[in-house]
Amino acid sequence: MNFIKLTSISLLASTLLLANSSIIEKAKTARLTAIPTDKAALMKLIDPKNTISDEKVALGKQLFFEPRLSKSSLISCNTCHNLATGGVDGLAAAIGDNWTVNPHHLNSPTVYNTVFYDAQFWDGRSHNLEDQAQGPMQATPEMASPKSLVVARINSIPEYVAAFKKAYGEKVKIDFTTITATIGLFERTLVTPSRFDDFLHGKENALTVNEKEGLKLFIDKGCASCHNGIALGGSMQAFEIAAKYKFANIGDFKGDKNHMVKTPTLRNITQTAPYFHNGAIWNLADAVKEMGSVQLGIKVSDEEADKIVIFFNALEGKKPTIVYPQLPKSISTTPKPMVK
Repeated sequence: MNFIKLTSISLLASTLLLANSSIIEKAKTARLTAIPTDKAALMKLIDPKNTISDEKVALGKQLFFEPRLSKSSLISCNTCHNLATGGVDGLAAAIGDNWTVNPHHLNSPTVYNTVFYDAQFWDGRSHNLEDQAQGPMQATPEMASPKSLVVARINSIPEYVAAFKKAYGEKVKIDFTTITATIGLFERTLVTPSRFDDFLHGKENALTVNEKEGLKLFIDKGCASCHNGIALGGSMQAFEIAAKYKFANIGDFKGDKNHMVKTPTLRNITQTAPYFHNGAIWNLADAVKEMGSVQLGIKVSDEEADKIVIFFNALEGKKPTIVYPQLPKSISTTPKPMVK
């Protein structure tokens, strides 16, 4: 009797082991990729040109939280990409200078894990974080700062000048490109490994039974055809392939010149509502069902959507510890806030 029980338990354990291995292989075949656990491998991935240093990252962090980079001295990068709230502002459309709602009704995407994207911005017009940082700073509905104002403010503050020299050397030219590139270097470090990565690395109990079921459904339904790679997103894809997006009338965004749209990351997706480029859907299960209709031409049931959302819980990552930085003081020659 005991032998039979032991044999049954052994067979069950073997079956579960094979099932877990099968799901892991299925995920890898679907091009779902884990964040490397090895620090050297990760650094090579996020910093292929070997330009990151502790000094540059610390300075970039200060600049990310620096409201004086905006015309009004009220808005920082963190205003719309709040590191305490999933890297987003939680609004349907971003609000910028003079309380201006984004004229295209575009939603602020998360800044976490963006280093793994193929393209930045919803229309993919930028291909790295250093270049991306230049856009919102100059955009009139966002931070509204001319390059000259940004450069003048930073160069007027002795502590910033000293920090740039420490990070880049005494002969550094503190121009607009260097300032924004330093922010991009900090953003490269905002990586959030999750239980899903542990699972792909072979830790079979990292996901619950229900999360594994949701992962399998996510792959079988075809979601991974766009949401793949390390970011589970971040590439440019055609939108409205099978049907019209039911909230397409909110805002005038049509994608790039070829009507391609950047696929959002699914990492930490449970923390970054509302969803879609115009922030028109607040419920994650509803977003899953809408994507099934719009992109895959299928009906995703309520039960199926709920199961996929359960899997999304495993994508909640461990975020870097961020201590709010103390910013250097302005001096008498620092350009004053400019408000309407």
